[in-house]
Amino acid sequence: MRTQLKLTRDGDAFIARLAPSQASAMYEALSHLSEQDYGDTELTLLVGSGREAVDALVERLAGRHTEVRDFRLTIEELHMVHSALTAAPTMFLVRGGVFAEEPFHIRLGFYRENFDVLAHAVVQAVAEA
Repeated sequence: MRTQLKLTRDGDAFIARLAPSQASAMYEALSHLSEQDYGDTELTLLVGSGREAVDALVERLAGRHTEVRDFRLTIEELHMVHSALTAAPTMFLVRGGVFAEEPFHIRLGFYRENFDVLAHAVVQAVAEA
């Protein structure tokens, strides 16, 4: 996965130039949380927004990602992405708080390190923009 993320300010939002793997990872993290039996309260706690906003962003990120693409994202949407990338792995904790790498990889198609690096890149990119 490409570890660099480029954001450019566009008024109150940002233009994110996402590699296919980055857009897919963001989609997988958000869609996994969206598929859980969470109400607005739980989703807001996890990602800072309720179901309607999460599902709208999932829909925008959906699709087959084959080339670099620009996405216009608000700071709230970037927060949702960052939070989903950091929260999704917690859904794969087993007895004693041990992380279950194989089920995570099977369901999300990425390794946890990919999510960690991308979440860090989001914060760095916002700071640089």
